[in-house]
Amino acid sequence: MLILIEQLGIGAADLAAAFLFLYGLHRMSSPVTAPSGIFVAGIGMAVAVLASFLYAFGVDTAARSNLPVNISLAVVALVLGGGAAWWSGRKVAMTAMPQMVAIYNGMGGGAAGAIAAVELFGNKAQGETELIVTLLGALIGAVSLSGSLIAWAKLDGVINKPVRVKGQQAFNALVMLVTVAVGAYIVVASADKAALVLAMPTTIYLFFGCALALGILMTLPIGGADMPVVISIFNAFTGLAVGLEGYVLQNPALMIAGMVVGAAGMLLTLLMAKAMNRSVSNVVFTNFGEVAKHKQGKIKGSLKPIQPGDAGIAMRYAASVIIVPGYGLAVSQGQGKLFEFVKLLQAGGVSVKFAIHPVAGRMPGQMDVLLAEAGVPYDLIVQLEDINDQFASTDVALVIGANDVVNPAARTDKSSAIYGMPILNADYAKKVFVIKRGEGKGYAGIVNALFYADNCDMVYGDAQTVLVKMIEAVRGLNLPAVA
Repeated sequence: MLILIEQLGIGAADLAAAFLFLYGLHRMSSPVTAPSGIFVAGIGMAVAVLASFLYAFGVDTAARSNLPVNISLAVVALVLGGGAAWWSGRKVAMTAMPQMVAIYNGMGGGAAGAIAAVELFGNKAQGETELIVTLLGALIGAVSLSGSLIAWAKLDGVINKPVRVKGQQAFNALVMLVTVAVGAYIVVASADKAALVLAMPTTIYLFFGCALALGILMTLPIGGADMPVVISIFNAFTGLAVGLEGYVLQNPALMIAGMVVGAAGMLLTLLMAKAMNRSVSNVVFTNFGEVAKHKQGKIKGSLKPIQPGDAGIAMRYAASVIIVPGYGLAVSQGQGKLFEFVKLLQAGGVSVKFAIHPVAGRMPGQMDVLLAEAGVPYDLIVQLEDINDQFASTDVALVIGANDVVNPAARTDKSSAIYGMPILNADYAKKVFVIKRGEGKGYAGIVNALFYADNCDMVYGDAQTVLVKMIEAVRGLNLPAVA
């Protein structure tokens, strides 16, 4: 009777969790409904986690003596993990969001790897196919864990520069071959115990060690400009690993959640690669993270500083303004003041839109989230392909903390690291104001020719501070609002 209750309960919970996952993902397709989608998917995850306790009804007699201890440990782990996640989610700054996504993504891969480790060390995989799937999930999960930790270290400034040495790609390929060979040995040795040369636990440790090393080695040479692609790839890896281990455990909720996350992550990877004018094979197997070494020619023109108040007043008298947000806006936490300034412009009859580049910031969608946090209506936020043609007829383009995504070198300099990457055509606007903390280069390490253009003025300073001065200048005009 207890086993029947267990089976019915788990089946119903898996079905409910799968529905909530899929419906939540559907809601996440639009920034307007994304918050409720995240909540719905979270409910689905809670259902799946709580349903796991139903497995206690099906344990054999020998395991029942350890049941209270194991359940207590599971509850303690859930309380500690849930509490830490709740606290960090509420406290994390927007600029630190990419780091949090990277570390949590790595935890997902680590969880999949841990499930695989239990299956392997417990010799629970039934048959060759199930063993191969377990090993594949272990490999992908371990790579996602260690790679995501390196990505976190890069995003958080713990590792400041890419680590590249001669012959690195060949060595990485060798580590990959060794990992696959050790996995093949485990499969063969499991079928024929007489073929064992190393003890099975030692071989499994070696397999995980190689897999973790592979994740580290493939991520160390990646430059900061490639971080959005890195995050999306490891997100896909984590989802795939979870899905594979769900198959091994015959857990529909894990299979569905893993495959959905894996597919979404891979699609996002394709979109990120396209936004950088690179193929996925180039991103993964060749010059992943490399920056082209070239001597940039002398740029004509000069940097022309302007006071924040003058720039703000100029935009108040413009007919149309397109704003290009970048990572500098997130660093200053100036999104609230930006929207306040936008509302002042709109009150004066100025048409305002936000132009979003797919790889702006440090992770996919960071600018969309940043603006949504400030309450910017979704209909004002326009993606690159839909707004690029509008710059030429726009009075003012306001670039805030963005660099490489508006650099004309992507169109003109064939030796540039970003040549061929689609950019926002901010330089086509009649006037360009750039808010920037200093004269430094962007993540790609290239001087931006836009800043020296005749139609561009530089507004130096922290974005939030500059926007406050712009707001004060416009309010000081005491102009009536347009009805």
